[in-house]
Amino acid sequence: MDQSRKKEGFSWVLRRALRLIVLAIAGLVLLPYLITPLYSVVDPISTTMLSRQLSGLRVERQFVPITRISPALPLAVIIAEDGRFCTHRGIDLTEIREAIAEADDIEEMRGGSTITQQVAKNLFLWQGRSYVRKALEFPLALWIDLVLSKRRIMEIYLNIAEWGPNGEFGAEAGARRAFGKSAQSLSPYEAALLAAILPNPTNRNARQPGPGLRRLAGLYVARAARAPGAAACLRRSH
Repeated sequence: MDQSRKKEGFSWVLRRALRLIVLAIAGLVLLPYLITPLYSVVDPISTTMLSRQLSGLRVERQFVPITRISPALPLAVIIAEDGRFCTHRGIDLTEIREAIAEADDIEEMRGGSTITQQVAKNLFLWQGRSYVRKALEFPLALWIDLVLSKRRIMEIYLNIAEWGPNGEFGAEAGARRAFGKSAQSLSPYEAALLAAILPNPTNRNARQPGPGLRRLAGLYVARAARAPGAAACLRRSH
């Protein structure tokens, strides 16, 4: 009889522990959806910034409104990172299909992530590529696009993107490190250089660009000149 009661007690404790674990996981998954609407008025930091701060590493970031950033920079970033930013709803299925078609597995998959997906990843998830992270990232990107304006999404992205090898985050820190000037004063070519280093800001240097980086920046400048409407949603959004 005592043995039976012990088994029942153990089973009850195990079920309760599992229930608590499931509730905790569900809470962690749902928390970003509750927090996101607050970011329409609250200026967030990224998980990478938070990780560096907790580790005692340098973080340089001054959040600046998009009105104090040269219009050339968001346009260059759209051209470089997400050409259909103004028309998709958080994820770009056309880009994803093309990226998958060119890759054998997720480890080799290039691009495919919209600016909104990168905001979701930087604010709530982790770096690196995995099916689990992508599965969490897709619905988050759709939600972010639903509750925040395109203008605000871009403003957040420009202020949380990593733009240097030593903890420089955001357009202001990136512009000052590379060119010794504010993000508001960037020329189209300087903005294109900053956009060109975004995939790898630790190894690409906008302050001392090599021939490949200069060619890439020149390409972005030319494309931006031909497609100024790519950033039209930033002017319309409020």
